[in-house]
Amino acid sequence: MNTGRKARFIHGVIFAAALFGAMTMIAPLLWMISTSLKQPSEVFTAPPHLLPGHWMWSNYARAWNSIPFGRFYCNSVLVTLCVVAGQCLVSAMAGYAFARLNFRGRDKIFFCYLATLMVPGAVTMIPLFIIMKLLGGLWHANIYMFDNIYMGSPLGLNSYFALIVPGFFSAYGAFLLRQFFMGIPVELDEATKIDGGGHWTIFSKVTVPLSMPAVATLAIFTLLGTWRDFIWPLVIVNTNELKTLPVGLAAFQGLYSTDWALLMAASLIVMAPLIIVFFFAQRFFVEGIKLQGIKG
Repeated sequence: MNTGRKARFIHGVIFAAALFGAMTMIAPLLWMISTSLKQPSEVFTAPPHLLPGHWMWSNYARAWNSIPFGRFYCNSVLVTLCVVAGQCLVSAMAGYAFARLNFRGRDKIFFCYLATLMVPGAVTMIPLFIIMKLLGGLWHANIYMFDNIYMGSPLGLNSYFALIVPGFFSAYGAFLLRQFFMGIPVELDEATKIDGGGHWTIFSKVTVPLSMPAVATLAIFTLLGTWRDFIWPLVIVNTNELKTLPVGLAAFQGLYSTDWALLMAASLIVMAPLIIVFFFAQRFFVEGIKLQGIKG
């Protein structure tokens, strides 16, 4: 086998392996779409059929009307946007401090900060829950918008505060942006100082604008994680008015039976924004993979 044929053979094998991997990953999505359009009697048939016998497009309308999907969507959008904005800002400020400011014990503090990545979220959930409960004792009130839309409590349990503020802090985000900030030439900071700018000017006018690929990458990963978060909203909220979409999906699963067609339809409704974000921000996913290998 000559060199040209050998190269084509290797490329063919790689393409076949990539195609097989792609089909393996897309098969569950296709099955979900198919199930969402079936009648309940068609879900578990032997042998199984990929295409539904009767196309039940009404499943999506039934799924939307079965639970307060509109309110859940608004809650998820509000919480996700606030967490993304807050985490990007806090992580950028922390990353700038660890990358550009010289203070005593900086590297040791950063090492301890990174060590929190090894702590599972389930370990910190109980202390965080207790903190939120104690904060709720400081201000007892119920907030209403337009006199009839329940907005929860100002602080503590059943509040947007508890859903949003804990997500502002991310050791991974601070690490990611710090590594990127360290790659920016220090001469730019010195030039800004000569022009009379301080640290805030350097941070807002130089460092962050030059680091938008890293910030956008962090925003995308934070958006995906917050949109899909289930455990924390389930623990901190016990009223329908403040539930997010992942928690609302649990309503489709009963103790003794589950309407899988409606569950799959509702799951696709929840997945739709993530799919749109993925198609418009694919390059940031690739950029995020590259940035995770940067060494400071």
